[in-house]
Amino acid sequence: MKLVIASDIHGAASACERLMRVVDAEVPDRLVLLGDLLYHGPRNDLPDDYAPKRVIEMLNERATRIIAVRGNCEAEVDQMVLDFPCMATYNELFDPQTGHMLFLTHGHVYGPGLHNSIDNPPRLTPGDALVYGHTHVKVNEQSTAQPGVTLFNPGSIGIPKDGSASFGIYENGRFELRAL
Repeated sequence: MKLVIASDIHGAASACERLMRVVDAEVPDRLVLLGDLLYHGPRNDLPDDYAPKRVIEMLNERATRIIAVRGNCEAEVDQMVLDFPCMATYNELFDPQTGHMLFLTHGHVYGPGLHNSIDNPPRLTPGDALVYGHTHVKVNEQSTAQPGVTLFNPGSIGIPKDGSASFGIYENGRFELRAL
């Protein structure tokens, strides 16, 4: 199973366009979006090339391949314009190759307690992964609270905290961080 994993687009159309080029080149089984797709939120400055209508168009073109969860900036109106479900607090994706679960969430309801994510991890078993966004900070490490559980945050597409937009690839049971 191959996934492209991204979070926190925040309506940044140029960054989303670069991500779509990655998706087209990588040809993943699914594009996983970890929330905060269209709106920038009241605490953030407008991202470069803020154009949520263009982001809607790009995402809807790939709607059948998207698995998404709700971020803290999503609202019911976002679901009205997006052609894929995006209002679930979390989703679980089973990897048949590894026999393990990927727990997909934004990080504001369930999270590992790192970099301002809430400290409310789901119960996972060794080999599983908590895949989250929200903090705009890249993470690819083992949990100290739940030994054997991987913590993975792809960083942010639209408003990266460290200045480098990033995403993740999951393939053959392994996570990889990549610069956009």
